[in-house]
Amino acid sequence: MCDTLVATGKATVDGTVILAKNSDREANEVQILSYYPQRSYNENEECKCTYITIPQVKQTNRILISRPFWMWGCEMGANEHGLAIGNEAVFTKEPVEKRGLLGMDLIRLCLERCKNAYEALMLTTELIEKYGQGGDGGYKHSLFYHNSFIFADPIDAYVLETANKHWVAIKVDGVRSISNGLTIEEDYDFSSKGIEDYARKKGYLRKGENFNFKKAFSDSFYTYFSRCKTRQNRSMYLLNKYKGSINPEIMMEILKDHSNLEIDPSKTDMSSICMHASLLPTRPSQSVSSFVAHLRKDLPTIWATGSSAPCTSLFIPFYLKEGEEIDFSYFPSSESEKFDDNCYWWVHEKLHRQAIFKWDYFKKEIYPEIKKQELLLIEKDNKLYSQNTTFKDFNLFSKEAFLQSIENHKIWLDKIYLASKNKVNPFFSIFWKGLEKKDKINNNR
Repeated sequence: MCDTLVATGKATVDGTVILAKNSDREANEVQILSYYPQRSYNENEECKCTYITIPQVKQTNRILISRPFWMWGCEMGANEHGLAIGNEAVFTKEPVEKRGLLGMDLIRLCLERCKNAYEALMLTTELIEKYGQGGDGGYKHSLFYHNSFIFADPIDAYVLETANKHWVAIKVDGVRSISNGLTIEEDYDFSSKGIEDYARKKGYLRKGENFNFKKAFSDSFYTYFSRCKTRQNRSMYLLNKYKGSINPEIMMEILKDHSNLEIDPSKTDMSSICMHASLLPTRPSQSVSSFVAHLRKDLPTIWATGSSAPCTSLFIPFYLKEGEEIDFSYFPSSESEKFDDNCYWWVHEKLHRQAIFKWDYFKKEIYPEIKKQELLLIEKDNKLYSQNTTFKDFNLFSKEAFLQSIENHKIWLDKIYLASKNKVNPFFSIFWKGLEKKDKINNNR
């Protein structure tokens, strides 16, 4: 379960477009922040996605993506042209194919092949009409679904919602968020051919009724239990509250939202934007990575946690620019769910696993330090941007910010290990202790 939100120029403080997303998946499903350089391919080469293979293109773009370690596709990402994309699982009346393109595959394909949001919208609809959506999107637990997307570039943003090979899309004017349910109703700008006739033929639309995509195609059972309506209402409330003054900091705060910071993670549920997993089947998902793309026309800043739980994480700046390769070797990652002290996701996970049981101490002593560091990074990013800094210096700043985060984590961990635990929800405690026993994360202090 996830949440993706966007603010276009009329809603942001500086007239830019900003896209943000929390990726909510299984709690131990490591999500890797990865950079892929531009690549050229020979004619007739193929692109092997998670479950199917499709024809490759002659050249791909430079991309920075956040992806579950076991799949080819990604939950969110950006490319060198300033295109950023996030997706959501949605549940519809249409059957999900056993093999096809995952929503995450579609994101990566668009980032590799497209230069702007409209191109990405058109490519996605072309691919789903040709290949269909399908395959198991879950890690340990099977989950089959269709997808909605937000495509954003420095000028425009679009929402696309699908029911396998059928779809509608709308251009965003101001603010918009999507969660795990369909949101587009009677008003849309684009659609798959013959969608209204198809809905009538399938009995999704009664005689005399106006075509309403959400009403016609939505599956009510899974949509209800995803608690997407509550989360989407909350994200839209916050976007509208700050409309006209939205900046990266505000987007980060929305992704960290528990309604307020005082709420202990063990007391949250699936209606919380910043999501924390628990033992109950109604709480299967954890926010395992977060992403804010500040799409300035000449040089976007990609703020990413590379770690789980945005409420305990630090957003770090990264940069891509057309024609410029970057050295990303300083960012350690590991394609495994096993604990690895050389993987940044696991480095932070040690802090996260302590914080959720020692929330009173964390919010009083460590969260203010994370927030202070985040604000200093935002201030430095803005200063560098105003000074016409070279791309090389931006990437040096990114590397220094990351290395400082590693050092800060050592300090924060030393502090929180000595703190007292809160009394937490017993189901929450059982769930996380089970993971602790399995991965022995805090034996690797």
